[in-house]
Amino acid sequence: MRHVRAASAATLALAIAAAATGCGGGTTSGGSNESPKTLTYWASNQGPSIEADKEILTPELKKFEKETGIKVKLEVVPWADLLNRILAATSSGQGPDVLNIGNTWSASLQATGALLPWDEKNFEAIGGRDRFVDSAVASAGKEGEPPAAVPLYSLAYALYYNKKMFAEAGVEKPPATWDELVAAGKKISKDGKWGLGAEGGNLSNNIHQTFVLGQQHGADFFDKDGKATFTSDGAVAAVKQYIDFMAEDKIIAPGNAEYAQNQSLTDFAKGKTAMVLWQAAASTFAAQGMKPEDWGAAPVPVPSGVPGAGKQTNSMVAGINMAVFKNTKNIDGAKKFVKFMTSDAEQKLLNQTYGSIPPVKAAQADAAFGAPDLKVLRDTLATSAAPLPQVPNESQFETAVGTAVKELWADAAAGRPVTEESVKARLEKAQQTMQQ
Repeated sequence: MRHVRAASAATLALAIAAAATGCGGGTTSGGSNESPKTLTYWASNQGPSIEADKEILTPELKKFEKETGIKVKLEVVPWADLLNRILAATSSGQGPDVLNIGNTWSASLQATGALLPWDEKNFEAIGGRDRFVDSAVASAGKEGEPPAAVPLYSLAYALYYNKKMFAEAGVEKPPATWDELVAAGKKISKDGKWGLGAEGGNLSNNIHQTFVLGQQHGADFFDKDGKATFTSDGAVAAVKQYIDFMAEDKIIAPGNAEYAQNQSLTDFAKGKTAMVLWQAAASTFAAQGMKPEDWGAAPVPVPSGVPGAGKQTNSMVAGINMAVFKNTKNIDGAKKFVKFMTSDAEQKLLNQTYGSIPPVKAAQADAAFGAPDLKVLRDTLATSAAPLPQVPNESQFETAVGTAVKELWADAAAGRPVTEESVKARLEKAQQTMQQ
């Protein structure tokens, strides 16, 4: 999801059962297949403000109206409210025709049955599934079932580094392995400066980082049947490695244990932290006074130094998907709107505006996405990113394990020992929570 939004995943976990029996959607606007006059669209807040999103999207919706005669009623929903609004709509049957969802919610919302399945026929209506990057489609629902949504904006993680701080510490190039990152971080971490930033209070960010490290340790956190395996050796090793950047390596400031609102980016921009793992941070750095030449972006480290699949995975597949409520009264118009928003031209315009990567192959290849930092993100999505577990209780996973990691950050910040045993105990508690 965009900039690691911390949605209320716990609410989703509690509401799945109720929503599954009250799958709804649709619109009260009067649009229908016979008279497709109006669509309602809930857009997620992608820009710096709600008003900025309205300014960006309104001209495009007018363009769609001119082409099709269909008026789109836009509401930009803040991330703090979006998930709860979606759940209320799936339960009540009163919601928009089309909406944006964080891609990590796809499988959980798919389990409610409220969203239109994107089978071959529906994909053909928007130009075909093969227009989209495979990893983006893989993050749109449970494997083996038609996706519950269509990729709209794609993101991945990169390692951002402060060039001046690297030069002052004698670090010649961005690290490609974790050993190199720790070594660089130790050179930098002194006199009030730190090697690496983290957002220890952000459950989603905790999951994103430990999921990737889990992949590198051969752990998926779930088995093939969707059963939680949080206490496997690989999962324990992954979480401990992440916390050890603070607990053992001393390259993350203890205060980062409480960060949850992008404070690590502010520290980076102020020259307090030399590296940060983030999604599409360029616009934030610019807003905080950094010039493009002040920082660089490199692939997130992997054990071999060369990102790839399997144990060389270095990012989760982040991004925003576009869904249609299954019982909309204007399904033809809704599909036309999805086709418009995922057209090559709109993908280039919108993703360039928002600093994301188009999940549509033809748009992604455009020169507009060839800047060095965007090339890192694009290459990561194409070759070394993996979707978070596409299981119905994925949201519970984010809450349970994300909280366990948050508690371990607190231990590290307080100077309490973080051992394999303590990590396993926290993850065992998280797994028990999942089983309740």
